[in-house]
Parts: sequence; C-alpha cells; structure tokens
Amino acid sequence: MRELLFVTIALLGLATITGAWLDRSADRLPRSRVHETTPLPAVDAAPADAMASHGLDADDLAARAEIHRFLTERHSGLADAELARVATTIVVEARRQRLEPMLVLGLIRVDSAGYAFAVSSVGAYGLMQIMPPTGEMLATRLGVAWHGADTLFDPVVNVRLGTAYLRELVDRYAGDVPTALAAYNWGPGRIDQKLRSGAGVPQLYITQVMTAHEELAARRM
Repeated sequence: MRELLFVTIALLGLATITGAWLDRSADRLPRSRVHETTPLPAVDAAPADAMASHGLDADDLAARAEIHRFLTERHSGLADAELARVATTIVVEARRQRLEPMLVLGLIRVDSAGYAFAVSSVGAYGLMQIMPPTGEMLATRLGVAWHGADTLFDPVVNVRLGTAYLRELVDRYAGDVPTALAAYNWGPGRIDQKLRSGAGVPQLYITQVMTAHEELAARRM
C-alpha cells in the first residue's frame, strides 16, 4: 500500500513538471500571422471622404453610386470590395482626364459588358478592351508597372490606361469625341487614313457608346 502511495505521488509530480514545461513551450511558439494582421478598413465605409480626397463633389458621388450599381448588376468577375474601388477609380480617372464618368462607363458597357477579364477576338483585354502593345506603351508613359498582358486584367490599371488613351485621342482630334471613340475602336491609324481619303468615320461604335452614355446618365437622374 505504501509503495502504491509513493508511485502515485511520483506520477503527480511528473505531471506537474511536464505541464509547466508545456506552458513555457507554448509561450515560445510563434503566434499565427492571421492574428497579427491589422484588419483592413471597409472599402466602402466612408465613400464621401474617399472621394473628397480627390477633390470630387456630390455629383461625382452620384456617378460613383450608379457605376457601382452597374458593376454589381453585371458579371464583373470582381469581389464586392473591388467593385467599390473600381467605381471610385472610374470617376477619379475620368475627372483627371476631363471626361464624363458616364461616357467612360458607356464605353465599358459596350466593350466588355463590365467583365474585368474579357478578352476580345482580336486580343483586347479587360474592362476597356486595351490591346497589350497599346497598354504597354501607355503604362510606360504613365509610370505604371507592366507585367505583361495580364496587367490589363487589373481593373484599376485598365481604367487608368483606358481613360488616358481616350483623352489622348480626344486631343488628337481637336475635342471631337465621336471621332475619338471611332479611333479607340478602330485604331487612330485607320481613322486617320479614312479622314485623309474623305471617307466617313464608322458610326456603329460611336452610336453604341453614345447611346449607352445617355441611358446610363438618365438612370442617375
């Protein structure tokens, strides 16, 4: 009986020592990085503040809301947080390039139907259907990192490059937006050739984008 008591005491002592060692070992284990990550703020938590930081007004907020609604209704391929970011980007970059946000959205509706990963039969990429050589040229000019054609699947980059390109074409054609739209679709070289020969500028794409622009602008009212 006495031997059994000694064995029990010894086992209890060993358990106490082992438990203390495990507790100290647990303190030395690295904590999960998930718990160390600072939570990201909600993208859409304060859209007015975000827009104000770009010098945009209440009308731009209304445009942003309509763009966000459009993207939400479409198969954009984007997460909810990305939709808010892209909607803001379209307004910010349109204003930066002195373009109507609803015109840019009209072009997006016609070109990609709002699908960020669209690829056309001729190899144009993304929301604003930019050809990779054009995208690379614009990225170099604007100081945007270029990692090949897939860069154009980043909707923020795509919108930034696409709006800059449209502005370049509007300036090229002395503020003639319809001709600039034709050049965006056909390429400026082909449009220049048509203009030099006296041929008319193709109208179908112009009509499609301007109609989309008007319909989207009307929805905002």
